[in-house]
Amino acid sequence: MSFDTLVCPTCSAPVRKYRNPFPTVDIIIELAGGIVLIERKNEPFGWALPGGFVDYGESLESAAVREAREETSLDIENLRLLGCYSDPSRDARMHTISAVYCATGRGIPAAADDAINLKVYPLEALPPQLCFDHGRILADYARLVAGKVPTSVSGEA
Repeated sequence: MSFDTLVCPTCSAPVRKYRNPFPTVDIIIELAGGIVLIERKNEPFGWALPGGFVDYGESLESAAVREAREETSLDIENLRLLGCYSDPSRDARMHTISAVYCATGRGIPAAADDAINLKVYPLEALPPQLCFDHGRILADYARLVAGKVPTSVSGEA
């Protein structure tokens, strides 16, 4: 188990502080013409799937619905799990584990919250540089759409 040693301010005894990965969700939102990608307002800059951190007391599914609405102004339905991605280097800022969902979008897409721009991309014409491990996630999704089982959805090589 990974931990750092801290010192108690009262008695100076060592105290263990356990470190755990942060749970996140990413959503592949399907619309006519392709999937929704957002241009990130914050580092790392670039194009990414909508998503974000799971709040304490929130289910993964509720977080996916909330994050989709916050970043794309879309409601989503037909939520289904693509897989979980856990490579410790998937996010250079910290160790995250992402539950990645696919869903159908409803409404008029508009960038909001952490997104400065939004675009619907066909799978065959994705931007060359995607943030995080979203290129790998979308490759797994493309295999699934083509009727092939993704080679790995665990985030491990």
